[in-house]
Amino acid sequence: MATILITGANRGIGLALAEAFAGRGDHVIATVRRPDHLEGLATTMAHHPDRIEVHHLDVIDAASRTALAERLAGRPIDVLINNAGIIGPDRQTSLDMDFDGWLETLKVNTLAPLAVAQTFLPNLRLGEHPKILTVSSGMGSMAFTKSDHVAYRSSKAAVNKAMQCLATDLRGEGIAVAVCHPGWVKTDMGGSGADITPEMSATGLTRVVDRMSLSHSPEFLAWDGAAVPW
Repeated sequence: MATILITGANRGIGLALAEAFAGRGDHVIATVRRPDHLEGLATTMAHHPDRIEVHHLDVIDAASRTALAERLAGRPIDVLINNAGIIGPDRQTSLDMDFDGWLETLKVNTLAPLAVAQTFLPNLRLGEHPKILTVSSGMGSMAFTKSDHVAYRSSKAAVNKAMQCLATDLRGEGIAVAVCHPGWVKTDMGGSGADITPEMSATGLTRVVDRMSLSHSPEFLAWDGAAVPW
């Protein structure tokens, strides 16, 4: 049984990941920005009362990160999944940009995953074959030149590079690092016309976590295991 910390676990892909890992017997530390809005997580907790614990975490708030680190001090974490993210402002083209919204998107999607990883490194160092997986997006791949959602795309491209660097710095400590494209998922962000359900994405991502290793760190994988160009 592994211990998995998942950020943004109250809905969408994060919720489906919590359900998938708990369902197969892992212990899930589910973090949420608003504990008073657990949405489907309350039902998932009822199904797995001994396998899911919920903690408050605002990933862009240093005090919130520190407070959770203090609560979890001394506890091993085997897998950290940076899932929390936002789509960004309404205006985010290269010709019409909400720059304040872009900055907020970078804070949540780029800076926060690295800050969260740094915060819980002491716990990961206590884990068995520890891993860090950051939910990115194929929209952040530099190989794709479509121009829309510039704030979102750039934030994901930037977090990919940050995680590449983190993988290099943590290799000597035995901590594998990867980023993943979860697919076009039927969530509030992806919309009802998306290709796959959160459950399908989460099932694939659990397999991605299982195959992560130092020999393939860093790696950019899709939810179905296919390699994604950086």
